[in-house]
Amino acid sequence: MSGDVHVRFREHLRGRYPRVTRLVILVRSKRAGERVMASISRFLIQRLKLTVNREKSKVASTNEIAFLGFIFKGASVRWSDKAFAEFKRRVRKLTGRSWGVSMEYRFAKLAKYLRGWMGYFGITEYYSPIPGIDQWLRRRLRMCYIKQWRWCRTKVRELTKLGTNLRLAISIGLSRKGPYRLAKTLATQSGMTNKWLKGQGLLSVKELWVNIHYPATAR
Repeated sequence: MSGDVHVRFREHLRGRYPRVTRLVILVRSKRAGERVMASISRFLIQRLKLTVNREKSKVASTNEIAFLGFIFKGASVRWSDKAFAEFKRRVRKLTGRSWGVSMEYRFAKLAKYLRGWMGYFGITEYYSPIPGIDQWLRRRLRMCYIKQWRWCRTKVRELTKLGTNLRLAISIGLSRKGPYRLAKTLATQSGMTNKWLKGQGLLSVKELWVNIHYPATAR
Protein backbone atom coordinates (compact mmCIF):
# COMPACT_ATOMS: atom_id res chain seq x y z
CA MET A 1 0.00 0.00 0.00
CA SER A 2 1.12 3.50 -0.68
CA GLY A 3 2.48 5.42 2.31
CA ASP A 4 1.66 8.71 0.62
CA VAL A 5 -1.95 8.62 1.71
CA HIS A 6 -2.73 9.20 5.39
CA VAL A 7 -5.90 7.29 6.16
CA ARG A 8 -8.10 6.10 8.98
CA PHE A 9 -10.54 3.31 8.49
CA ARG A 10 -12.78 1.14 10.63
CA GLU A 11 -14.82 -0.94 8.21
CA HIS A 12 -14.05 -4.66 8.31
CA LEU A 13 -10.69 -4.18 10.09
CA ARG A 14 -12.35 -2.26 12.95
CA GLY A 15 -9.45 -0.01 13.89
CA ARG A 16 -7.41 3.06 13.05
CA TYR A 17 -4.24 2.63 11.03
CA PRO A 18 -2.40 5.85 10.15
CA ARG A 19 -0.03 5.48 7.21
CA VAL A 20 -0.47 1.72 6.84
CA THR A 21 2.39 0.43 4.70
CA ARG A 22 2.78 -3.22 5.69
CA LEU A 23 0.22 -5.87 6.51
CA VAL A 24 0.29 -9.65 6.94
CA ILE A 25 -2.95 -11.63 6.99
CA LEU A 26 -2.72 -15.27 8.09
CA VAL A 27 -5.19 -17.83 6.74
CA ARG A 28 -5.37 -21.61 6.64
CA SER A 29 -4.74 -22.36 2.97
CA LYS A 30 -3.32 -20.89 -0.22
CA ARG A 31 -6.78 -20.86 -1.78
CA ALA A 32 -8.14 -18.87 1.17
CA GLY A 33 -5.14 -16.56 0.88
CA GLU A 34 -5.86 -15.81 -2.77
CA ARG A 35 -9.52 -15.12 -1.97
CA VAL A 36 -8.64 -12.78 0.92
CA MET A 37 -5.93 -11.08 -1.14
CA ALA A 38 -8.43 -10.25 -3.86
CA SER A 39 -11.04 -9.05 -1.36
CA ILE A 40 -8.64 -6.86 0.64
CA SER A 41 -7.04 -5.39 -2.49
CA ARG A 42 -10.46 -4.49 -3.87
CA PHE A 43 -11.43 -2.87 -0.55
CA LEU A 44 -8.21 -0.83 -0.34
CA ILE A 45 -8.33 0.34 -3.93
CA GLN A 46 -12.05 1.00 -4.38
CA ARG A 47 -13.16 2.09 -0.90
CA LEU A 48 -10.02 3.70 0.54
CA LYS A 49 -8.48 4.92 -2.74
CA LEU A 50 -5.08 3.46 -1.82
CA THR A 51 -2.46 1.95 -4.09
CA VAL A 52 -1.53 -1.70 -3.54
CA ASN A 53 2.06 -2.54 -4.43
CA ARG A 54 1.61 -5.60 -6.63
CA GLU A 55 5.32 -6.43 -6.63
CA LYS A 56 5.52 -6.70 -2.84
CA SER A 57 2.04 -8.09 -2.24
CA LYS A 58 1.75 -11.85 -2.60
CA VAL A 59 0.18 -15.02 -1.27
CA ALA A 60 2.89 -17.26 0.18
CA SER A 61 3.65 -19.79 2.88
CA THR A 62 4.64 -18.25 6.21
CA ASN A 63 8.01 -19.96 5.83
CA GLU A 64 8.71 -17.84 2.74
CA ILE A 65 8.12 -14.36 4.12
CA ALA A 66 9.83 -11.88 6.44
CA PHE A 67 7.88 -9.15 8.21
CA LEU A 68 9.36 -6.24 10.16
CA GLY A 69 12.47 -8.26 11.00
CA PHE A 70 10.62 -11.48 11.82
CA ILE A 71 10.22 -14.76 10.00
CA PHE A 72 7.83 -17.64 10.62
CA LYS A 73 8.95 -21.22 11.23
CA GLY A 74 5.85 -23.36 11.43
CA ALA A 75 3.86 -21.99 14.36
CA SER A 76 6.80 -20.10 15.86
CA VAL A 77 8.07 -16.58 15.20
CA ARG A 78 11.80 -15.83 14.98
CA TRP A 79 14.00 -12.90 14.11
CA SER A 80 15.26 -12.93 10.52
CA ASP A 81 18.87 -13.57 9.51
CA LYS A 82 19.03 -10.00 8.22
CA ALA A 83 17.84 -8.59 11.54
CA PHE A 84 20.33 -10.72 13.47
CA ALA A 85 23.17 -9.67 11.18
CA GLU A 86 22.30 -6.03 11.90
CA PHE A 87 22.26 -6.79 15.63
CA LYS A 88 25.77 -8.24 15.45
CA ARG A 89 26.99 -5.30 13.38
CA ARG A 90 25.73 -2.83 15.98
CA VAL A 91 27.21 -4.82 18.86
CA ARG A 92 30.58 -5.02 17.10
CA LYS A 93 30.50 -1.26 16.74
CA LEU A 94 29.64 -0.72 20.42
CA THR A 95 32.31 -3.20 21.53
CA GLY A 96 34.95 -2.19 19.00
CA ARG A 97 38.37 -2.38 20.61
CA SER A 98 39.53 0.80 18.86
CA TRP A 99 36.59 2.91 20.09
CA GLY A 100 38.26 5.42 22.39
CA VAL A 101 35.64 5.72 25.12
CA SER A 102 35.54 4.71 28.78
CA MET A 103 34.27 1.25 29.64
CA GLU A 104 31.51 2.84 31.75
CA TYR A 105 30.20 4.71 28.70
CA ARG A 106 30.54 1.60 26.55
CA PHE A 107 28.53 -0.52 28.99
CA ALA A 108 25.81 2.16 29.19
CA LYS A 109 25.43 2.41 25.41
CA LEU A 110 25.46 -1.36 25.01
CA ALA A 111 22.85 -1.82 27.75
CA LYS A 112 20.56 0.72 26.09
CA TYR A 113 20.83 -1.08 22.76
CA LEU A 114 20.32 -4.57 24.24
CA ARG A 115 17.21 -3.46 26.13
CA GLY A 116 15.75 -1.94 23.00
CA TRP A 117 16.60 -4.92 20.81
CA MET A 118 15.15 -7.46 23.25
CA GLY A 119 12.15 -5.22 23.87
CA TYR A 120 11.33 -5.65 20.19
CA PHE A 121 12.63 -9.13 19.27
CA GLY A 122 12.17 -10.69 22.71
CA ILE A 123 8.61 -11.73 21.85
CA THR A 124 10.04 -14.66 19.91
CA GLU A 125 10.26 -18.03 21.66
CA TYR A 126 13.45 -18.74 19.71
CA TYR A 127 15.75 -19.41 22.68
CA SER A 128 18.43 -21.64 21.14
CA PRO A 129 20.97 -18.94 20.10
CA ILE A 130 20.56 -16.73 23.18
CA PRO A 131 23.16 -18.35 25.50
CA GLY A 132 25.67 -18.11 22.64
CA ILE A 133 24.93 -14.39 22.30
CA ASP A 134 25.78 -13.86 25.97
CA GLN A 135 29.06 -15.76 25.58
CA TRP A 136 29.94 -13.67 22.54
CA LEU A 137 29.17 -10.41 24.37
CA ARG A 138 31.36 -11.38 27.32
CA ARG A 139 34.24 -12.32 25.03
CA ARG A 140 34.07 -9.02 23.18
CA LEU A 141 34.10 -7.00 26.40
CA ARG A 142 37.02 -8.98 27.80
CA MET A 143 38.77 -8.14 24.54
CA CYS A 144 38.12 -4.44 25.14
CA TYR A 145 39.72 -4.58 28.58
CA ILE A 146 42.77 -6.44 27.28
CA LYS A 147 43.14 -3.88 24.52
CA GLN A 148 42.90 -0.99 26.98
CA TRP A 149 45.47 -2.50 29.34
CA ARG A 150 47.85 -2.77 26.38
CA TRP A 151 51.22 -3.21 28.16
CA CYS A 152 52.44 -6.51 29.59
CA ARG A 153 52.88 -5.11 33.11
CA THR A 154 49.41 -3.58 33.07
CA LYS A 155 47.76 -6.82 31.98
CA VAL A 156 49.53 -8.82 34.68
CA ARG A 157 48.66 -6.27 37.37
CA GLU A 158 44.98 -5.95 36.44
CA LEU A 159 44.41 -9.68 36.00
CA THR A 160 46.07 -10.61 39.29
CA LYS A 161 43.97 -7.94 41.06
CA LEU A 162 40.90 -9.70 39.69
CA GLY A 163 42.06 -13.08 41.00
CA THR A 164 43.94 -14.62 38.07
CA ASN A 165 46.86 -16.87 39.00
CA LEU A 166 50.14 -14.95 38.62
CA ARG A 167 51.66 -17.48 36.22
CA LEU A 168 48.58 -17.41 34.00
CA ALA A 169 48.51 -13.62 34.11
CA ILE A 170 52.17 -13.46 33.02
CA SER A 171 51.42 -15.83 30.14
CA ILE A 172 48.76 -13.40 28.94
CA GLY A 173 51.04 -10.41 29.36
CA LEU A 174 53.80 -12.04 27.29
CA SER A 175 51.50 -13.54 24.64
CA ARG A 176 51.66 -12.28 21.06
CA LYS A 177 48.09 -13.36 20.38
CA GLY A 178 45.49 -10.71 19.59
CA PRO A 179 43.03 -9.40 22.23
CA TYR A 180 40.08 -11.34 20.83
CA ARG A 181 41.91 -14.67 21.05
CA LEU A 182 43.21 -13.88 24.53
CA ALA A 183 39.68 -13.04 25.65
CA LYS A 184 38.76 -16.73 25.45
CA THR A 185 41.62 -18.02 27.60
CA LEU A 186 41.33 -19.40 31.13
CA ALA A 187 43.50 -16.58 32.45
CA THR A 188 41.15 -13.82 31.33
CA GLN A 189 37.98 -15.71 32.22
CA SER A 190 39.20 -16.55 35.73
CA GLY A 191 39.83 -12.86 36.36
CA MET A 192 37.10 -11.18 34.37
CA THR A 193 34.40 -13.60 35.48
CA ASN A 194 30.79 -13.52 34.29
CA LYS A 195 29.78 -12.13 37.69
CA TRP A 196 32.42 -9.40 37.50
CA LEU A 197 31.32 -8.33 34.01
CA LYS A 198 27.72 -8.17 35.22
CA GLY A 199 28.85 -5.95 38.05
CA GLN A 200 30.50 -3.63 35.54
CA GLY A 201 27.16 -3.17 33.78
CA LEU A 202 26.88 -5.97 31.21
CA LEU A 203 23.29 -7.06 30.67
CA SER A 204 22.44 -10.69 30.05
CA VAL A 205 20.34 -11.29 26.94
CA LYS A 206 19.20 -14.54 28.53
CA GLU A 207 17.90 -12.72 31.60
CA LEU A 208 16.12 -10.16 29.44
CA TRP A 209 14.46 -13.00 27.50
CA VAL A 210 13.41 -14.80 30.69
CA ASN A 211 11.95 -11.57 32.11
CA ILE A 212 9.72 -11.33 29.03
CA HIS A 213 8.57 -14.96 28.86
CA TYR A 214 8.65 -16.03 32.52
CA PRO A 215 8.30 -12.84 34.58
CA ALA A 216 7.08 -14.71 37.65
CA THR A 217 10.29 -16.76 37.87
CA ALA A 218 12.73 -13.98 36.88
CA ARG A 219 15.12 -12.78 39.53
